[in-house]
Amino acid sequence: MGGVGEPGGGPAQLGATLPTFRWEQIRPHNLPGDKWLVIERRVYDISRWAQRHPGGSRLIGHHGAEDATDAFHAFHQDLNFVRKFLQPLLIGELAPEEPSQDGPQNAQLIDDFRALRRAVEDMKLFEAKPTFFAFLLGHILAMEVLAWLIIYLLGPGWVPSTLAALILAVSQAQSWCLQHDLGHTSIFRKSRWNHVAQQFVMGQLKGFSAHWWNFRHFQHHAKPNIFHKDPDVTVAPIFLLGESSVEYGKKKRRYLPYNHQHLYFFLIGPPLLTLVNFEVENLAYMLVCMQWTDLLWAASFYARFLLSYAPFYGVPGALLLFVAVRVLESHWFVWITQMNHIPKEIGHEKHRDWASSQLAATCNVEPSVFLDWFSGHLNFQIEHHLFPTMPRHNYRRVAPLVKALCAKHGLSYEVKPFLTALVDIIGSLKKSGNMWLEAYLHQ
Repeated sequence: MGGVGEPGGGPAQLGATLPTFRWEQIRPHNLPGDKWLVIERRVYDISRWAQRHPGGSRLIGHHGAEDATDAFHAFHQDLNFVRKFLQPLLIGELAPEEPSQDGPQNAQLIDDFRALRRAVEDMKLFEAKPTFFAFLLGHILAMEVLAWLIIYLLGPGWVPSTLAALILAVSQAQSWCLQHDLGHTSIFRKSRWNHVAQQFVMGQLKGFSAHWWNFRHFQHHAKPNIFHKDPDVTVAPIFLLGESSVEYGKKKRRYLPYNHQHLYFFLIGPPLLTLVNFEVENLAYMLVCMQWTDLLWAASFYARFLLSYAPFYGVPGALLLFVAVRVLESHWFVWITQMNHIPKEIGHEKHRDWASSQLAATCNVEPSVFLDWFSGHLNFQIEHHLFPTMPRHNYRRVAPLVKALCAKHGLSYEVKPFLTALVDIIGSLKKSGNMWLEAYLHQ
């Protein structure tokens, strides 16, 4: 071992003795242009490389000055391949007397979780079943064809149109689930194949950008329910969640009647998320980041939709059908994706270990054959967050092992009935609104 390293020493030379660092030296390196992180006790300077990170600079930057070992394992399939990119960034390693994690973390829990991951790998639970995902794609395409056939055979009346809109909304919801699997590289062994297939599903079947989705969704997985790191909970000033409620109240901020946010949620939450928020955000991302391939894929979706339905409805009618499908789909998206998160702890960075941070922000919903399919297995949100690259058909098998780990360490493994999970979203919004009102009125 070399002596204690000095900041800014540059990349370590291959074969040279690595300088050592203490956590107190690493902590200051968590600034926009100055980022270090620790993986497997090795210290890396990612300051210049972060902009080239395939998952985006924000994703890797959220782990600045932290031990990112478990996040590194969770997000990457081929670790040996990724380590090649890390080698030029290596500047040292933790001093022998330093713990592997900074701060008061449960080292035994971390060791047990890593042992669980190794056991899961040995059980081959990260291997996908091609027939399972082929069926998912097949039934999505079948619904798209069925919706068109209903209008073609029965005409554009109210009843056929309503039925077609419902079928298309289910197809869109299932397309969300399939592209989500592909985004997490949980289907194909090669990351490239997952990315190409995701562009097709997200672009041609949905009209969105795969890069936009990954940019925001990976941040959610890295730091779930953490303000300014998880885009899904950074929703102020429209809605106040968790700790932001008291903060807004103390600062006397009242942009909306937040004590009634559980009511206006029904007007602007489920109906408009994908139709307005996602459409605008998605288009802006493609233009600003110059994702021209994604833009072409998205354009192909709209061209196909208009060519399919404009002959029956005309362009205005086809656009009205599109809006109806997006609104129905948006309801599914909000309720299904938020039933596992909004009722859980939401606040600022706590610098927890990987397992603790994921468990604090997620809960499960009681499984059934229907709900597993309807939710895209997102009712197993705990397992999905602990092992994001695991194919979803294996969540049931790993769930008992995760539950046992939680029981051993006294961690909450929460499982709710489906309707309770939905009601808890409203209850959580109401609670946050009341917390804001109490802080706002307090002198």
